[in-house]
Amino acid sequence: MRRADVERYLAERGDALGFMTRLLSASSLARRRPEFGCFGLHEWAMVHRVPEGGQRHEDLPLRLTPAETDEVVEREKLICSHIDAFRFFTPSAAPRNASEPTRATQVENDNPACLHVGMDLYKWAMKLTPLVPSDLVLDCFEHARATRVLDMEASPYDVRPLGYGAVAIETPAGKAEYVRRQRGLAEQADALRQRLLAVLAPFPQ
Repeated sequence: MRRADVERYLAERGDALGFMTRLLSASSLARRRPEFGCFGLHEWAMVHRVPEGGQRHEDLPLRLTPAETDEVVEREKLICSHIDAFRFFTPSAAPRNASEPTRATQVENDNPACLHVGMDLYKWAMKLTPLVPSDLVLDCFEHARATRVLDMEASPYDVRPLGYGAVAIETPAGKAEYVRRQRGLAEQADALRQRLLAVLAPFPQ
């Protein structure tokens, strides 16, 4: 039976382990109040004032016209706190954000309700392999996949031809649906987060 070489992992990746443990702990629902007012606008900010056809997902059409998409970004309040979403904001959208997330402030910024924070659990689980059991890694993957569905359904892209829905966050009804689904995902993410932290608890930080 093979076992993880814990001593080697700690010697080679001890700093990374400490960072991931601090991040997971700080972004738990028990430690940080969730913010449910972002409405998935990060994807919209990634196409703000981009020439037609120049968006990141160039094979997907926009659900609204480019002008209407820009108007949503300019009308709504951008409060993205996740560095790996914010860093793809266009130059015209980035200054509109309420803060400027950085890698150095990620532990202080990650929001338990953020879809990207929830999807990151799969990334952390993979980086923590082989310390984390494979069933937990798979559960984190399944959660990331389910979360990405809402992420794209609430985006400015029209994914209905691919068999998905549309969450029109530019409307009150769409915002309400987004928050309802976001709350459920945040609770599921936190359960996975606690499982990861339980696995990491015995290891020195």
